Amino acid sequence: MNTNPFGKTGANVSVIGQGTWYLDHGDRKRAIAALQRGLDLGMTHIDTAEMYGDAELVIADAIAGRRDEVFLVSKVLPSNASRRGTITACERSLKRLKTDRLDCYLLHWRGSYPLEDTVAAFEELVKSGKVKSWGVSNFDADDLDEILAVSGEGRIACNQVLYHLKERAIEHAVIPWCVQHGVAVVAYSPFGHDDFPASNTRGGAVLARIAEARRATPRQVALSFLTRATTVFAIPKASSAEHAGENAEAGDLVLTKEEIAALDAAFPRGPKPRSLPML
Repeated sequence: MNTNPFGKTGANVSVIGQGTWYLDHGDRKRAIAALQRGLDLGMTHIDTAEMYGDAELVIADAIAGRRDEVFLVSKVLPSNASRRGTITACERSLKRLKTDRLDCYLLHWRGSYPLEDTVAAFEELVKSGKVKSWGVSNFDADDLDEILAVSGEGRIACNQVLYHLKERAIEHAVIPWCVQHGVAVVAYSPFGHDDFPASNTRGGAVLARIAEARRATPRQVALSFLTRATTVFAIPKASSAEHAGENAEAGDLVLTKEEIAALDAAFPRGPKPRSLPML
């Protein structure tokens, strides 16, 4: 599994990680087995959120006895992101995850609380050792400008955003902003939301052709394309150990310039949207 520097945190993180949205909706034993198989294969970046129901509880069981292997991320809801509310939410997540610290803690999206209050809480959590770094999610370039003005350079670890072959809006402004300021980009829903390109479509056919040539699967090719820049990480969810294994193999796949160009043409970036897409 390839790893890259995660922003300016000093941590090297697996290029392919593990998402957990809706993880608690299926069979618990299968979910735990999937996460543990992912860890075995080097997908040590596990992402969750207080919004994700009982996902934190499932993760706690999956990482029991293996906490030091994991780059563990959770998120605070905007409705809880006051200065005191952020600290309380973090402590609640730590308890549910059965750990004493998070490697990164994110604001899930912009809310009504001033960014100054949330950032102050994040920095307090860092000072206390409950959080090693902090970042944001679903922030467009102008939002990033605002929080940078509050935090200063070098404090924002990452921006977690929607990114898949059919939704490349972040390539216009968000990725360039993050590259400029040393901020990691984490792609959530990297296969789309129940909308992965079918093989009978133009783009799907290109995916299938490259996958066959590389003895890979179309999903592995998609993950490799999305993480072609060293600043971008992806966190696909796996519902089974087999699926986790498939995702992990993408962490070693490096596409050629010709393959990247073919996928770029098959899944055009499109015009810059008026607002950042999100789920």
